[in-house]
Amino acid sequence: MFQTSPGLRLLGRTAGTIGALALVALGATPAVADGPAPGVVLGKLAPVDGVEPGSTFQVPVGFTNTGTEALGKVWLSYTLTHGLSRTELAELPANCKYLTIPVVDEAPDTTKAICEFDQTVRPGVVYAPERQLTFRVLDSALYDRISVGVVTDGFPYPGDNFSHPVPGTAPAVKLVEQPDATPAPSGSARHSGWDAADAPVTAVNTADFKVTGARLKGGVGDTVPLTVKFANAGPAWVQRRDQAQAVQIVIRMPAGTTVAKNDSCRKTGSGRYACSTGLTWVKEGDEESYTFRLKIDKAVPGARGSVELAGPSRPFDTDTKNDKAGIRLDVNGGAGSSGGGVSPTPSASASGASGGDDLANTGSGTALPLAGAAAAAVALGAGALLAARRRANGR
Repeated sequence: MFQTSPGLRLLGRTAGTIGALALVALGATPAVADGPAPGVVLGKLAPVDGVEPGSTFQVPVGFTNTGTEALGKVWLSYTLTHGLSRTELAELPANCKYLTIPVVDEAPDTTKAICEFDQTVRPGVVYAPERQLTFRVLDSALYDRISVGVVTDGFPYPGDNFSHPVPGTAPAVKLVEQPDATPAPSGSARHSGWDAADAPVTAVNTADFKVTGARLKGGVGDTVPLTVKFANAGPAWVQRRDQAQAVQIVIRMPAGTTVAKNDSCRKTGSGRYACSTGLTWVKEGDEESYTFRLKIDKAVPGARGSVELAGPSRPFDTDTKNDKAGIRLDVNGGAGSSGGGVSPTPSASASGASGGDDLANTGSGTALPLAGAAAAAVALGAGALLAARRRANGR
């Protein structure tokens, strides 16, 4: 049955690991062995391109025991990013278990299937499951990934913060020899007792990134609140494969104002600010607000500002009319009390054409510096990673 190796604990993973879990040995004393631990090498996984939401796919998986002794048991694991899922438990073999792993630090949620094969695996032979697992493309799929691992010395399961592993109910599967496949050379294993590989899964889908602006009113000397928003209207989630932050936003303040308070964005020039979600991913339906306190220094007729998407290209976003919105400031004739301010609740414009159609083109020339790139970690029983934590923004 499924067992957990002593001394192993799951810590989580960062966004940059694109679908893998870091399983870290903490204070574990290696078992005494007569010789080096057996090596295993996974075959290369082919990318999966052009899949449609609602469809299913398989990733052929095979591996070689590159050691000199037969193995008595191995585990195969499959880790899926947010836009992918396993099929129904009725289709999952009984010797496999399925669990969900929620958002951890910078990492989005994943799902995982782990299969145990209690059988002899001879050296120098390629093995594969007699029936490959089938996975489903969800409505939120876009730039996803499947990570596969093989372990020879037991698989550590997550603790209480994760879902309880649920076994499949379909007939159990076995590993079968693949006589036509070329085995990995003896001694070629990169790791002792485990190996991992992954493949990108690209779906035919879109994600609508959009911003909303505001309309402000006050007198000279007033300090008024300004809130602009970013949202991913979906249907897809987006995780950047280039390690870039998921979205970058440039805000230009209306003429005649200065920012008195700003908690989350970086000043990049006179009256210009750059904002982001701080993560490499954004789920469908996620929304982010950026709030400022804006002091009205003088009345400038027709004062306008703007908020717009910037940064890396967004080929997945085919609706560009809501990529920019206006910030309109109406200054009344009287001087307001300093710091007090009179301001109605900002009214968000749905796009640059609402409350901002006469804006000059502000461009998108300021790119934000990336947050510290997360070190990659492999998903199985021997990788190690300490990820820099960023603000989770309420997720």
